Amino acid sequence: MENCSFKIDGRSCTAEKGLNLIEAAKRNGIFIPTLCHFKHLNPLGTCRVCTVKINGRAIAGCTVHVADDMDIEVNTPELLDTRKAILEMMFVEGNHFCPSCEKSGDCQMQNLGYETGIKYTRFPHLFIDRITDARPERIVVNQNRCIKCMRCVEEVKTFDGYKVFNFTNKGNKTIVAIDYEQESKLSELQAAHAMQICPTGSILVKGKSFSKPFGDRQFDIIPEENIVPLNGIKKQRATTKKKIVATTSLAGCFGCHMSMLDVDLGILDLFEVIEFNKSPLTDIKNFTKHCDIGLVEGGCCNTHNIEVLREFRKNCDILISVGECAIWGGLPAMRNTFPLEECLKESYLESMTSEENETTIPNHEDIPKILNNVYPNHEIVKIDLHIPGCPPDANHIWNVVKNLLFKEEYSIMHPKFKYD
Repeated sequence: MENCSFKIDGRSCTAEKGLNLIEAAKRNGIFIPTLCHFKHLNPLGTCRVCTVKINGRAIAGCTVHVADDMDIEVNTPELLDTRKAILEMMFVEGNHFCPSCEKSGDCQMQNLGYETGIKYTRFPHLFIDRITDARPERIVVNQNRCIKCMRCVEEVKTFDGYKVFNFTNKGNKTIVAIDYEQESKLSELQAAHAMQICPTGSILVKGKSFSKPFGDRQFDIIPEENIVPLNGIKKQRATTKKKIVATTSLAGCFGCHMSMLDVDLGILDLFEVIEFNKSPLTDIKNFTKHCDIGLVEGGCCNTHNIEVLREFRKNCDILISVGECAIWGGLPAMRNTFPLEECLKESYLESMTSEENETTIPNHEDIPKILNNVYPNHEIVKIDLHIPGCPPDANHIWNVVKNLLFKEEYSIMHPKFKYD
């Protein structure tokens, strides 16, 4: 096979003429991320995560075959931000709740989110009501998580060669439809393969899960040479004065505050340099001082949450969202895929624990009004920093705080950067 010469980001490369760019770049030690490309499939070009520039023109890298004298841009600041934006849009267009997903830790889309340094999205979540189809015999398809990569459409077939999945509808109403008759013919291995090739948690086999403990999942295991710092925090002016910290919990489980306390005896060292003001840790109900840093866990599900968050923004120089509920809406935001009226009926009128003949949904001027959606905090006020995790590790939280306050350079190491 004839070789050709081309350039990637100014670096001279060689590969077999006509080879797919993703594979050609890999052979030259250059990684181009993608969520739809499979080596043995025809180029799909659906996810656009592999967007590159060829002679100045943007194009999906997996649709390109290398030839002589190509000038290819892959890792320019513009293209890196473009890929990050595409991934962010995938997160907000679907209802992705990593802490509740069976594929968390084995999800390719989640891992690309880590690698591109996504802590939060610049776009608002859409929370579109989509179905979870459990009618197939062997699998469950969750349309909330589908990114329409076409892997299942092209790859999953019966022994007779019939496709099991296909696109139906058009535009933003497009979904992956299932041929129930053909799906029933899949063997256990074929059904498991469908689950494995899906880059998200959209396709799951009934009665099976990935069920691996933390640390043993595919993307928990990171080679030491690939452990890189993410998103360094800038130094600030040194001072010996005690810094003042406030904390609060909004719509969440209080797990991030419990994680803060897991620093154990290290809390005594913190007291040497930090003074807590308004916080459940001190039981101080109202701000008595202006604070250097405010740590907020939980998102906003009612009017009181918004009031508290705005109060924190007003009284804190630096405001930090801690944990998935504060950053993405988290598990409480799972109700966003249902009308609020249905949620209230289920909770107060149709629940097994409802009092007999009780038909009242609580409504009083002293009760905060529930919002139609649960919102991440940065959609309500300006947030200066995000610490992902469910919950984040205690040392990670306090290292961020101490290094923000006391000037040392601090970077988040890849294994600490988690959405679950």
